[in-house]
Amino acid sequence: MAQRVVVTLFDDIDGSEAAETVAFGLDGKSYEIDLNQANAKQLRKALAPYLQAGRKRNSRANRPDKAAKVFKHTAVNPDPAAVRAWARSNQLDVPPRGRIPKRIYEEFAKAN
Repeated sequence: MAQRVVVTLFDDIDGSEAAETVAFGLDGKSYEIDLNQANAKQLRKALAPYLQAGRKRNSRANRPDKAAKVFKHTAVNPDPAAVRAWARSNQLDVPPRGRIPKRIYEEFAKAN
């Protein structure tokens, strides 16, 4: 069975049929608005002096919520199956499933 979905955009200002969705930002927040050609032109005209006087911003590096990722060095724990097998072979009490206690990992690290 075939379906055809038709999406019709309506101008968010006057309710007429919209020609495009305009994305813009202000005060660190992003917005989208559906506008017909005349209202889109008006918006661009109103913003033109501010856009010319302003400067483009690196979208990731200058936004605190989307800042470049900082990676920390983390220890890689050994394979839990290997730790369980080692613990059992050394008569240590280790649950058959679930989280392995930290002390078991510590003893495994000392032994290896």
